[in-house]
Amino acid sequence: MKLVRPVPSDGPSPADLAAIQREWPLIEAEMALVAAEIRVLTAEPQPTVRDWHRLRTAERRVLREAAALVCARLTEALNDAA
Repeated sequence: MKLVRPVPSDGPSPADLAAIQREWPLIEAEMALVAAEIRVLTAEPQPTVRDWHRLRTAERRVLREAAALVCARLTEALNDAA
C-alpha cells in the first residue's frame, strides 16, 4: 500500500487564518482554565479561596466563549442557507 503525502503549502490559507481568529477567544479561555486547574492541583498546602474563585471564573469564561462561537457559527450557517 502506497502512502499519500500531503502537498506542502506555504502556510495556512486565508480561510484557515480567519477560522483561527474566530476561535481565538475560546482558545485563550481554555488556556486560562488549564492554568487555573494547574494552580488548584499544585497549590501547597491547599488551594486558596482566590484559587477556587479563579477556577470558577475560568470555567464560566470557557462556557461563555463556547456559546458565543456556536452562536456565531449558527448565524453564519443560517445566513449562508438564506
